[in-house]
Parts: sequence; C-alpha cells; structure tokens
Amino acid sequence: MKILLVEDDRAIVAGLTYLLEEEGFESLVCASFAQALETIRTEDFDLALLDVSLPDGSGYDLCKMIKAKGEIPVIMLTAMDSEVNVVMGLDLGADDYITKPFRVRELISRINSALRPYKKRGTAHSLLILGDVVIDQNKARVTKGDEDLQLTALEYKLLLVFANYPGRVFSRNQLLEQLWDVGGDFLNDNTITVYIKRLREKIEDDPQDPKLILTVRGLGYKSG
Repeated sequence: MKILLVEDDRAIVAGLTYLLEEEGFESLVCASFAQALETIRTEDFDLALLDVSLPDGSGYDLCKMIKAKGEIPVIMLTAMDSEVNVVMGLDLGADDYITKPFRVRELISRINSALRPYKKRGTAHSLLILGDVVIDQNKARVTKGDEDLQLTALEYKLLLVFANYPGRVFSRNQLLEQLWDVGGDFLNDNTITVYIKRLREKIEDDPQDPKLILTVRGLGYKSG
C-alpha cells in the first residue's frame, strides 16, 4: 500500500520512510505544500500522513483536498497538542492525529487502525470525484447531487479516465487506447467525439459550456 508523507523535517522523513518500508508500505514524500498539492492531484495513495505546519501552507488545507478526492484516511502529525488544533483536524475529516515526538510502533498501529474501516468497505479509492459528480467504483454507480446518472459502458469508462487523471491532457489516440476493449465496439476519432458529447450531456450543467471535461485545442481533452 502507498502512503503520502507530507513533512518538511528531513530527519523525521528519513526515519519514517525507513520504518514504512520495513512494514511493507511504499512512501510518496513531499516536503512542501506546493509539492503535496501536485502529488494529490496526480498520484493515487491509500493513506496520508500530514504535517500540520508547512513552510508554504497548512496541512489542514491538504486534508480537505484529500477528503474531497475520495475515501482516503488521513492522520495529522502535529507538534501542537492543544485541544483546538486536534478538534480542527478532526472537524476537517482527519481520521486521527499524533503528536510529535511520537513512538514509531504507536504510529504504525494508528496507520493500520485508520486503514481498517476503509479496507472493509472495499478499496480506499472506491469513490472518485469529478466536480459535483461522484463515481462509486465498487457499485459502478455515478451520481450528481441526488440524481443517478445512467451511463453506457463506454461512457462510464471514459468518465473513469478523466476522474483518475485530473488535469492530464489525453489525445484522441490515448483515449482510444483506454477504451478499445469495451464491449468489442468499433472506435475511431469520430466515435470519441460522439462519446465526449454524450457524456457531457449527462454530467455537465451546461454541455455547451463544459466545466468537467474540457477541450484542449489541437491536443485533446482533459478534466476541469
């Protein structure tokens, strides 16, 4: 399993990455808010360890972004053991917090405890979010507000491509490669145009002015 570690103290990072590897975890290490923000947008991970105080931002803001991305457990790392800081993290959706300095075995125990309920539900990434559209991969269910959206297999897989890679530009050929095996349907450039149009009609507030799936002139498409 992969853990996002956001921490600017090199000594703590060195010790934690070694410990996590010994326990069978893979680490994604970020030393700043900006680096963590890009990683959250582009990488998948199963749990996040977030330092509250970063040189260029707050771990609380990162916690909100991670929780908006999907059902991913978050543990806050803080040197501030005041009640207000603990409550703030938990109110923002954090699953747990641990105060520095901490005992390594206690941290591993808290990581496993935080992961346990998510494992029971399926995977930590069973839910994907694109704007106000929520995709439950375990149930292959797509909702927008209180409405269930009825997508074809191709439309659903196309939506997953954009939701899994936020901000990434896909050429038509790359989208064809992602979709070619769905139902044995014949696909070409024109087919991609048609399915993008149909998908926008189902997920966008205004298909003529899309916000979730954007056209990048001369290149292809990307999620908004």
